[in-house]
Amino acid sequence: MSEFDILHQRAKCFYESFERKAELQHQTHYCPGCGHGIVHKLIARTIDELGIQDRTILINPVGCSVFAYYYFDVGNVQAAHGRASAVATAMKRALPHAVVLSYQGDGDLAAIGSAEILHAANRGEPITVFFLNNAIYGMTGGQMAPTTPLGEKTTTTPFGRNPWSDGYPLHVSEVLSSLEAPVYIERVALGNNKMIQQAAKAVRKAIENQVHGLGFSLVEILSPCPTIWKMEPVDAQKWVREELTKVYPLGVFRDKTKEAQPRPAPVPAPSLDELPKIFSAKNGRPSAFAPAAVCRRSVDLRVKVAGFGGQGVLMLGQVLAEAGLDAGLEVSWLPSYGPEMRSGTSHCHVRLSNDPIDSPLVSRPNVLMAMNEPSLRKFLPAVEPGGWVFYNGTSLPEDATRSDVTIIVQPFIALADRIGDTRAGNMVMLGAMLEATGLVDSEWVASALARLVKSERWLDLNRRAIEYGRELIHQEVSR
Repeated sequence: MSEFDILHQRAKCFYESFERKAELQHQTHYCPGCGHGIVHKLIARTIDELGIQDRTILINPVGCSVFAYYYFDVGNVQAAHGRASAVATAMKRALPHAVVLSYQGDGDLAAIGSAEILHAANRGEPITVFFLNNAIYGMTGGQMAPTTPLGEKTTTTPFGRNPWSDGYPLHVSEVLSSLEAPVYIERVALGNNKMIQQAAKAVRKAIENQVHGLGFSLVEILSPCPTIWKMEPVDAQKWVREELTKVYPLGVFRDKTKEAQPRPAPVPAPSLDELPKIFSAKNGRPSAFAPAAVCRRSVDLRVKVAGFGGQGVLMLGQVLAEAGLDAGLEVSWLPSYGPEMRSGTSHCHVRLSNDPIDSPLVSRPNVLMAMNEPSLRKFLPAVEPGGWVFYNGTSLPEDATRSDVTIIVQPFIALADRIGDTRAGNMVMLGAMLEATGLVDSEWVASALARLVKSERWLDLNRRAIEYGRELIHQEVSR
């Protein structure tokens, strides 16, 4: 070995300069002594050694490492706070041959992202997760994290973490290792050079598992945070080594690498040409179903259906949406409802069109179907001039009217009692809308209703309700 041999150098998968700050392109944004820089080097070295730079996608979190995409010359995706493992799942499923790395801190993964990481691990998603545990929130000012040890003072626990009010530290590796699916889980630390060497081995193994097609791997890394802990870097590293490891013992919690079998390749997605056939088979539609093959006239129907929960608001919207699908139209149906099963607010947006639909939201409806007075008052002002309004009531409130729209007032729910059940009031209103506007063909609705309603009694009742609604309008016109 000559005196000119290079033993350490910048990893090839790091950018040559870091453009986050024009004046400091040779520096990262991490504080002196921060563990993120060390872990970045360990990950980058493994990517280089395995030759997977062009296959790697790094999911960047919200936290101190939020700017990792300024440093790693790989595919980068910025995830919302806590959602990195969910985004990593999506990326891996969309690109099965990619090596997807989720990089998260304890405030990100163990707090707001606890559900995402738990279920990703439980499904055995074939991703690699690096979990940096520094036992405190760093970027946002030093609040207590789920991993903060008992007795430790933070900005939100100025007298120390109290188990009775703040709970106990969350042991992520232990929790995830209780699941069946994970292949490899290990906790390492950055407390000294020997520990860092063990961390390097764990990082490599976790990434290799994914390269070999195995399942879920997670490496928890106990990391120093000198700035927020208010320590010198050397003291922070010592605290990791001597104190934090007492709370979070190091070791391998799950290793099924040797016996784990490569996951089966995902089933290829159907081609666009096959989708109509698959869609028709699953929904019982005629095999001849094809977009825009039935309805040849111009359609631009924007419907707002609104009322109380239990009045059949969402069902009415579904029937319209399904009818539009049978007509080969572009369709959207967007429900909105409160937490109550009955008597809470409920409304839905329905759009039927010959043209692609830019948004499922109906902000300017040309048809409003209001099952109660609050809905009429709320949505009437937004109805497009020349539009239609159907109101379930005995009379129109004097201060809730417009002269530039057609308003039909009938006690639709009460009238449904005449055919056997007030719960069919939504279908009476639908029949009235069909007869009055002529915007939706009857055969479309009949086909949709037959698919949506499985009970013969209710199917018959709904059909009679629609016809009754039609007759109401027919009688009104004949007068």
